[in-house]
Amino acid sequence: MNATGSEPAEAVPATGTQYEITRGSARAVIGSLGGALRRYTVDGVDLFQTYPDSAIPPSANGVLLAPWPNRVADGRWKLDGQTQQLDITEPSRGHASHGLLRNTGYTVREQVPGAVELEAGIFPQHGYPFHLLHRVRYSLDDDGGLHVHQSLTNQGGAEAPVALGAHPFLRLGDVPTEDLVLTVAASTVLTVDDRLIPTGRQEPAGTADLRAGVRVGGLLLDSAYTDLALDDTGPDGAAHRYVLGAPDGRTVSLWAGPECRYVHVFVTDTFPGQPRAVALEPMTAPANALNSGEGLVWLAPGRTFSARWGIRGELAPAR
Repeated sequence: MNATGSEPAEAVPATGTQYEITRGSARAVIGSLGGALRRYTVDGVDLFQTYPDSAIPPSANGVLLAPWPNRVADGRWKLDGQTQQLDITEPSRGHASHGLLRNTGYTVREQVPGAVELEAGIFPQHGYPFHLLHRVRYSLDDDGGLHVHQSLTNQGGAEAPVALGAHPFLRLGDVPTEDLVLTVAASTVLTVDDRLIPTGRQEPAGTADLRAGVRVGGLLLDSAYTDLALDDTGPDGAAHRYVLGAPDGRTVSLWAGPECRYVHVFVTDTFPGQPRAVALEPMTAPANALNSGEGLVWLAPGRTFSARWGIRGELAPAR
């Protein structure tokens, strides 16, 4: 007992309540903090860079991005001619970053063995005077593939500017990530200033051109791509696909629906315990969309905007 004579409350991890879903040999764990994916394995092979439940997601790993992905320059934008000021959540560059739910606890709406649906509210606040509901459903299919469906519903009385994204870091079991080859079939990369705010676009060149595949160990990237190839032959329907391939022919890929017209590729040497780590971030709009309007959806009251993405492994070595 504690000093008040009552039983101590059960400790909750820093990442909140843990929701585990399984199907066949596939297993995923989602934390209520940020509605973030924490672990995803198939046949015991890690396909996601996991992290302890006692730590907040490193480099926003697995976090869901709503009602905007990436950055808003200086946290400022204009609504009906009036300047809106968001909280600065990326102090190193002075921006508002990754939406409004990164530090929010989601609640469960439904859970079955192979799926879980969570939700969290976005309430009117300084810099974003709109009322939205964000829902996410994680599910596993018969082949062990992970499917993620995100939606925003406008619960207020005015049109709201919205976009969706996610921030998963992928891996392929015990293969060093620096030995994987990254392929992204994109014909345009967004140019940025020294604070990573888009300034234009160009055809990718050099190591930024990922169309033919580039070894991760030779990369450090923090770039958004668009004009993405659409593949309608895979098991997940028409989708954009980004692949990390091992020397033995095994792959892990992130797929995203056609509504995710952008992917942010973040290859970093600062992820804890990893010489290189790769985040493939599906997005419906690029950085600074609240100012540029690019990819932004103005969501009418009572309407819902959705996006889907997922992760899939091909784990049989090539013969």
